[in-house]
Amino acid sequence: MKIGIDGRAAKWYRGTGIGTYTYQLISSLSKVDKKNDYLLFMPESCNSDIRLDKNFQVRSITENNQSSFWDEVNIPNILKDKDIELYHVPQNGVGLPEAKDCPFIITLHDVIPYKMPETVGENYLRIFSEEMPKIVSRCDGIITVSNFSKDDIAEAFNFPKEKIFVTYLAAEDIYRPLDKAECSQHIKTHYSIEGDYILYIGGFSPRKNIVGLIEAFSKLKEVYKKDLKLVIAGKKGKSYSIYKQRAEDLNISDSVIFPGFIPLEHLPELYNAAKLFVYPSFYEGFGLPPIEAMACGVPVIASNATSVPEIIKDCALFIDPHNVDSICEAMYRALLDYDLRQQLILSGLARSSELTWNNTAANTLIAYGKTINNL
Repeated sequence: MKIGIDGRAAKWYRGTGIGTYTYQLISSLSKVDKKNDYLLFMPESCNSDIRLDKNFQVRSITENNQSSFWDEVNIPNILKDKDIELYHVPQNGVGLPEAKDCPFIITLHDVIPYKMPETVGENYLRIFSEEMPKIVSRCDGIITVSNFSKDDIAEAFNFPKEKIFVTYLAAEDIYRPLDKAECSQHIKTHYSIEGDYILYIGGFSPRKNIVGLIEAFSKLKEVYKKDLKLVIAGKKGKSYSIYKQRAEDLNISDSVIFPGFIPLEHLPELYNAAKLFVYPSFYEGFGLPPIEAMACGVPVIASNATSVPEIIKDCALFIDPHNVDSICEAMYRALLDYDLRQQLILSGLARSSELTWNNTAANTLIAYGKTINNL
């Protein structure tokens, strides 16, 4: 096969979920597939650090430098190579060409704009609502990241389930157990965060249930008398002021820290230095941060909703994201119960090791083959 891949997200948005997925998929395909040929469409100024084998070629495309990711990638690539047997757009299909000269496959991570439209940006919601039905209608196959998302996609677009392929994601290699004391010192030096803390990473959308986490932490402070902080890391989106105000209203603003965007190279230390990682999301297509935390040997408390139990299995302490008391009780139990913490650490390490990007790439190759053969 000769496969074309839109690789723009790997360059423009490395460090985001879709950027990381595109980067790791291309990198792992280069490792596991020596048989097929690939043509990557990448920005002109791309100095990618992905190590590509000789069966990979890169075709430069014009950068548009729009203010929004969804504007950038929504300018379709021009497929000029008529020998391409399959074209793959990893970023939810956004940017798929209208002219169709070969079979199309996209990776559609979730249908959150349909399920929870109030939780996504206006621009993405507009593109998703207006363009996604047309994009899906041009697809010969869809890759997604969980069986939960597969069912959602089939229902939302009336798309045949036999043409939807599940490829789980994985933590990157940088996420691994490190010396806790050294990591704590690193975080203190760079972010002025001292002492024990509970960590949340994963975006500031309302669907992430950060208000519920802050309220649960406030209740925890009433019964857990040791010094403890809640670190809510990530780029401060539109909802940041709501979260900051809620912490102030509960008189815990001194204990709730918003360090902002954390560079990729600092994330392993931030995870490793945490006492717990808590992920109380209302809705996830996959949910990668809990797997990253597990790979670092950190006990995880996670939502029992949507795809999260499917991905994490029984390797976390599950909570009802709609029940603040449930979140508080789980944090309190995990802080006090040493044996439980050790069990969560060991089972989390085992689960995260089962999920690899090479497996993602291998399952993607199966999806490519079945899509072409089913035409």
